[in-house]
Amino acid sequence: MNPFLSTFLYFIIAVVIVIIGLIIFELITHKYRDWEEIEKGNTAVALSIGGKIIGICLVLSFSIYHSSELWETLIWGAYGVVLQMIAYFVFEGVTRRFSVQSKLKENNVAVGIISLAVSVGLGFVIGASIT
Repeated sequence: MNPFLSTFLYFIIAVVIVIIGLIIFELITHKYRDWEEIEKGNTAVALSIGGKIIGICLVLSFSIYHSSELWETLIWGAYGVVLQMIAYFVFEGVTRRFSVQSKLKENNVAVGIISLAVSVGLGFVIGASIT
């Protein structure tokens, strides 16, 4: 395939998967609306969402490195979104002393940074496992 066309198609796939992932995360956060909080200047939520975007894109980039077909990138991207959701619920579950969602809504930047780190770190782990 022409490298320019291939790059454009991977770009489209990445944008679509990131948008779908963000829509799913918006649906599972019931204590606040991501984009409303970002519009209000909530740095903690912005960090958390930024981490999810980077984490998903990391999985996609590793998939592109190791796949020769566009459909494989779609599958890995979808799988990456699912694993990022699982990580989100695990993170919420292991922080028994407080609710991650509540702290993000309160603009607790420390929780936002940890949320970003979890998403990015696991994006690397998930991506590196793609061989």
